[in-house]
Amino acid sequence: MSTWIVCPYPRAHPKLRLLCFAYAGGSAWIFRTWAKQLPNTIELCAIELPGRGKRIAEPALKQVSSIVENLGPELLPYLNVPFACFGHSLGALVAFELCRWLRYTTQLNPYHFWVSAAQAPHLPATVSPMHTLPETEFINELKRYKGTPTSILNNAEMMALVLPTLRADFTVLETYHYQPSEPLNCPITGFWGQQDTIISQSEVAAWHIHTQDFSLKAIDGDHFFMQQPSFIKRLLPQLTL
Repeated sequence: MSTWIVCPYPRAHPKLRLLCFAYAGGSAWIFRTWAKQLPNTIELCAIELPGRGKRIAEPALKQVSSIVENLGPELLPYLNVPFACFGHSLGALVAFELCRWLRYTTQLNPYHFWVSAAQAPHLPATVSPMHTLPETEFINELKRYKGTPTSILNNAEMMALVLPTLRADFTVLETYHYQPSEPLNCPITGFWGQQDTIISQSEVAAWHIHTQDFSLKAIDGDHFFMQQPSFIKRLLPQLTL
């Protein structure tokens, strides 16, 4: 078993593996309830990056290339059946670069790729970077995302524990440099939240240039709409092989 991959409910004979990539600061546990809602033919494997969950003592990585180069080889034993990818916010960027790495190194392609609340990778940044801000200002920006519970934001000890990972994750996102390449050889579905004040509909729609088969779906919710218990049902119709 790899420390990079968490399978909450392993399947004896899966026909498909769903690889899930969390948002900045998120850990594999956020996908646990999803696994319960999937049929026995689909095994959910959530990606656990260093600096969170059971890997909290490990320093978080600060570059997409470092993440992919370390994660890719760990994933290969799990790709003996068809696989699909879901990435939310930062997770979509990591999943995108992983898919490109797999195509280049193994000629493997996902069955489907869902990008959720994520700006297309080729678009330039539209806001000032957060990762270099002083601590107080960085925390104020986190509040704007509404993804970190107030109980944690107001707890100095907890913030001291999670801040290095959050800052590292925003470093990954804000220092990323897109390198043009051929579109992915799989369908991409983009999700955007109708009340999302962080990522716009047009920024998600721009993913269309990275595939020849793109669809866009609106979700009632803010930037963290994927935390809705029933959200996984949005993927099920496209998870049938």
